[in-house]
Amino acid sequence: MPAFEYKGRDSEGQSVNGELEAPNHAAAMSQLQLKKIILTSLAEKTIESKGIEFSFALKKKITLDDQVLLTRQLYALTKAGIPIIRALNGLAESSDNTRLAEVLNAIADSLVSGSELATAFRQFPKIFSPIFVSMIHVGENTGRLDLAFQKLTAHLELERETKKRIKSATRYPMFVMSAMFLAITVINILVIPSFSSVFEKLGADLPITTRILVASSEFTINYWWVMLIVVIGSVVAWRRYVKTPEGLLWWDTKKLNLPLFGSLFKRIALSRFSRSFAMMLSSGVPILKGLSIVAESVGNKSIGTAIEDMYRGVERGERLTSTAAATGLFTPLVLQMMSVGEETGSIDTLLNDVADFYEEEIDYELKQLADSIEPILLVFLGILVLILALGVFLPIWELSGAMGVK
Repeated sequence: MPAFEYKGRDSEGQSVNGELEAPNHAAAMSQLQLKKIILTSLAEKTIESKGIEFSFALKKKITLDDQVLLTRQLYALTKAGIPIIRALNGLAESSDNTRLAEVLNAIADSLVSGSELATAFRQFPKIFSPIFVSMIHVGENTGRLDLAFQKLTAHLELERETKKRIKSATRYPMFVMSAMFLAITVINILVIPSFSSVFEKLGADLPITTRILVASSEFTINYWWVMLIVVIGSVVAWRRYVKTPEGLLWWDTKKLNLPLFGSLFKRIALSRFSRSFAMMLSSGVPILKGLSIVAESVGNKSIGTAIEDMYRGVERGERLTSTAAATGLFTPLVLQMMSVGEETGSIDTLLNDVADFYEEEIDYELKQLADSIEPILLVFLGILVLILALGVFLPIWELSGAMGVK
C-alpha cells in the first residue's frame, strides 16, 4: 500500500507532520480530515534508486520562469473555456521541459481518475508551493479557475522580479570575489614557489610576511587534497544541518541579523508575506487558513514562526494588528496601515499597499547594498595586493640594497 507524507495543522493550530498508508490520495485526505488536520501538503512517499535519481538529475528542472509561463497559459486556456484536462495534455505535448511535461501528464491522469485539481497539484510539493495549491483550490470551489491562475501569474512574476533584482545587485560583488579567489590560487601555486626558490638559492633572510606567504603556498601545494576534503565535507554537513527544522530555524534567524544583508532578507520575507496574505484574503480564504498557508511559504523559518504566533493570537480572538505588533517584525507605519485596513474591512487592499511599501524599501536597500559592498571589496583587494607586494618584493629590495652596498 502506498505511503504518504503530510504536513498541516491540528485542531489547536499546532504544526503536525508524519506519514500514513492509504490506497490513494483521496483516501489519505479522508483519514487526515477525520483527525481534524488542516493540510498544507500531501505527497506520496517514493523510494527511488540511485539510477532513478541520476536520471532525474539529468532532466531539466522546473524553474520559476516555467511556472510563470504555465500559469499564464492555463489562465488563457481556462478563460477560453477549454476543459482543464485537455489544456494540461496540450501543454504537456508542447512543453520543451520533459520534467514539466511528466508532471502535467501525471496531474491530468489524476483528474481522469477522479481527483480534484488542487489535490493533483498537491502531489508535487517540491514544485508547487502551498500558496499555489490553495489558490487553485479556491478557484475550483468558486468556479473561477481563470481568475486563480491570473492571480498566480501576477504573484509569481513579482517573485521572479524580486529574485532578478537581487541577482543583479550581487552579480558584480560575486564576480570580484571569484576573480580574487582565482588570483590568490594562481599566486599560491605558480608565482610564490618561483620566488621562493630564488630566495632559497640566494640564502636571503626572509621577512615574516614572505615566510607566511611561502608557508601558505607550500601547504596549498602539498595538502590541497586535505583542503578539498574539508571544504566538501563542510558543505555537505552544512547542507544537511540546514535541512533539519532546528538548523533551518537557526540559519534563518541568523540571516536576519547579518550585516548589510539582514534587513534586506527581512524586508523580502515581509513583502512576500504581505503580498501572499493579501492574495489569499482577496480570493476568499479565511484569515486563519491564510496565515497557516503563508507561514509555510514565506521563505524564512524564523518569520514563519512569528506568523504562526499571529495565527494562534487570531485564533484566541485577538485582532490581526495586535498579533502582528506582538511579533516585533513590523514598523509602526505598517501597523497603522494594517489597522486601518482591518477597521474598514479592506485588509487585503492595505496589505497590498504594505507589500508595495516593502518593495520600494527593497529597491532602495539593493542600491545601498551595491554602493556599500564596492568600497569594502576595494579595501580588501588593496590589503591583499599590499600583503603580496610586501611579501614578494620586500626581500628583492633588501637583496638589491645589500648588493649595492657591497
